Amino acid sequence: MSDRAAASSGPRRERGLSPSEHVIPADDVASRRERGVSTGGGAVAAVDLGATSGRVMIGRVRDGAVELELVARFPNGPVAREDGLHWDFAALYGHIVDGLAEAVRREPAIASVGIDSWAVDYGLVRDGALVAEPFHYRDERTAAGVAAVHARVPFAELYRRNGLQFLPFNTLYQYAVERGLTQADAALLVPDLVAFLLTGALAAERTNASTTGLVDVRTGEWDLELAELLGVAASALPPLVDPGTRVGRLAGAARERIGAPLDVIAVGSHDTASAVVAVPLASPSSAYISCGTWGLVGLELDEPVVTDAAREANFTNEGGVDGRVRFLHNVTGLWLLSETVRAWEAEDGAPIELTELLDAATAVTGDLALFDANDERLSAPGDMPARIAAVLGERGARVPATRAAFARTIVESIAQAFAEAVRTAGRLTSREIDVIHLVGGGALNRLLCQATADRSGLAVLAGPVEATALGNVLVQARTHGWFGPDATLETLRAAVAAAVTPERYEPRQSLSPRPASA
Repeated sequence: MSDRAAASSGPRRERGLSPSEHVIPADDVASRRERGVSTGGGAVAAVDLGATSGRVMIGRVRDGAVELELVARFPNGPVAREDGLHWDFAALYGHIVDGLAEAVRREPAIASVGIDSWAVDYGLVRDGALVAEPFHYRDERTAAGVAAVHARVPFAELYRRNGLQFLPFNTLYQYAVERGLTQADAALLVPDLVAFLLTGALAAERTNASTTGLVDVRTGEWDLELAELLGVAASALPPLVDPGTRVGRLAGAARERIGAPLDVIAVGSHDTASAVVAVPLASPSSAYISCGTWGLVGLELDEPVVTDAAREANFTNEGGVDGRVRFLHNVTGLWLLSETVRAWEAEDGAPIELTELLDAATAVTGDLALFDANDERLSAPGDMPARIAAVLGERGARVPATRAAFARTIVESIAQAFAEAVRTAGRLTSREIDVIHLVGGGALNRLLCQATADRSGLAVLAGPVEATALGNVLVQARTHGWFGPDATLETLRAAVAAAVTPERYEPRQSLSPRPASA
């Protein structure tokens, strides 16, 4: 059997609900009318959690148009504990609840809440409560998990089953070193954990569950045989639900603090899944880059690609809204720049104005040495400038003498990795890529957008910046029927295209790949 045949063999479940199934039942519609919530348009709340910050936003939909209002923004990041690197989940959850309370105060007729976040990390729950702070995916414990998993199931077999690129912090590697897993009632990824604490409902949203490594890439269901091989009890894996599913309603202390009986609706709870909903893809040959801490570079497909070539290129097949496949490669994104700036700020004892730094970087001329943005030595927090200098130095490359040149080297190296990933995606799918949509916070970085255009030789359409929150809001709005009974992803993207005009960057020159010693 050929690799392509292997990629498409076997039954594939139609994971997305049909458009009519996204509409809330009539009895719920009636209850919303009693609360003054419009059934032809209205407001929802989006909880959008990133690896460095989180937001609560109000999304308003009326006559097919959508707008966002920022309600709360709060910091997020790793905290060092005695046993390793964790998330300060108590603080994070407190910010979420406070943000939702403020959203309801501003917009009492909010109909529901959707939650999205980064992938792979989880919390264990037992007897209705969180057992301990979730570990951070950059914690060093995952190295032992990789060895333990691959000793039982070789990576080639894992890829055939789950379609995921190798990342040492994927959830199944974390589970391999998780001592409390056997005593837990369930392991919940971050958005599902927040939904559980708000409602008491145990569920696993499918797009994010696909990043655990324990979901069958063809059927979209838990691979219980693989879980058993890896010692993960089926009881720890909650029921899977699709985006657009009503998970539950605020209950207990959360309802009291927030002040309204809001529904929690599953959205594309992997933040990239929500972001891709809001990418106004011009054609099937449009590539996307969802750029923040990470840059997720790829294509939207109808079927997974699990060929040997895709595995060797380390491309991943993750779940998308409506059963689409996010065929992509994870590139280390603006984490490299933000960690570098953080180190410089610590050295100076004063904040650095990022806009001024990037303006100075844009003015840098001459040849630049590049480095591999995906070098594993650059994945952990701490003294990023010294580690990048070491990577450059060991290859005989000249280390930039000024901070502006150093920042330019970082941005150009990220752009080079983006361009290479786009080219590889096209080759693996036999598509001739015609444009790149760059969304998320990276869309504000003009230097990065232009460098990506130059190094790919393709036009870059930058925006929307708030793609993740928009996608979150749009899936909720469709669930409420605000885009009509037959709304598709294309309907939602048309609303984005009408609301947001992207900034276009044409390639000034097409730069071929250059080694780090250039």
